Amino acid sequence: MNYQITINRVNTVDEIEEYWTNEDYIKLLEKFDYPDASDADASSLRELLFMAISDFEPKEAAVIVLEYKLSEDLNEGQIQQISNDMFLDKVCEEYPEIGLHSTLFHINQLLFKAYNGKFPNAKATIIAVTIAPLESENEMQLTKENVLKLLSKGLSDSNLIKRLFDNAMNENAPFPEAEDVLWDLTTTDNLNYTITTSEYWLNKEDIIASEFEGVLEIAENVE
Repeated sequence: MNYQITINRVNTVDEIEEYWTNEDYIKLLEKFDYPDASDADASSLRELLFMAISDFEPKEAAVIVLEYKLSEDLNEGQIQQISNDMFLDKVCEEYPEIGLHSTLFHINQLLFKAYNGKFPNAKATIIAVTIAPLESENEMQLTKENVLKLLSKGLSDSNLIKRLFDNAMNENAPFPEAEDVLWDLTTTDNLNYTITTSEYWLNKEDIIASEFEGVLEIAENVE
């Protein structure tokens, strides 16, 4: 199917504000020894958490937050190693398991803000894009894989996704990594989409066209 792709807006942010919930803040406050966190005013939870975190050494705080979010994905040794590496590098961009990049980004940025820059500052990219079929009514909600393949013609050849996944991006080949490369993909009308990913994977400079056409080949099921 042929599509018309229009890039409406590209924003670079250092935080996805809706990621951390009040429930997260309360649970983390408890882990940072703040009493009666559940009784605190909801609007002050974030600042209270930052105050509580500041009473701990940065590495110790990193371990606590990593354990809170990733204890089911990482063992104790991995958590200790990441807590050390977070001071030196953007682990949320370099960790070999890209399925953890999104969560590591949110953890990194929480600590970055709590400690006023003692951790490296990572960035995310949010793209508002219209993807309209040229030949039929819009009936199909596109997947992350579909969207990345359609964006290919509008991206610079130096883009990291195109360089690492050239075959998947440009041919009718499976692209399971797309689920982790794009952190979030939302739409309310199967026409206008919001993409959230790491600046590491996709930044403003990578987008070399604001309007272009793309072709999506849907693989047929093989009996």
